[in-house]
Amino acid sequence: MAVRIRLTRTGAAKQPHYRLVVADSRAPRDGRFIEIIGHYNPRMDPPELVVDVEKAAEWIKRGARPSDTARALLARAGLPGTTKGSRSGKVSEPEAEPVGE
Repeated sequence: MAVRIRLTRTGAAKQPHYRLVVADSRAPRDGRFIEIIGHYNPRMDPPELVVDVEKAAEWIKRGARPSDTARALLARAGLPGTTKGSRSGKVSEPEAEPVGE
């Protein structure tokens, strides 16, 4: 079973509110999920983001892969190893700078 960390939309029409959930990749977007690990409200100023970082880190250790949007939100929440270039959730090594001639 491929497990993903992704967003599920809640809220009324034109008033989005999202849950950060762990779900089977085959489940529909707003369908069945395994666990809720946070929520995100983009309509507040500043946007509200609440994430249980310990649960998210545990799921990533188990092999859950965050979606691109979920990865960005987890990085904003301070989860280590969720940089833009790391799709597997591992910390990426800094690229070597070219040697000047």
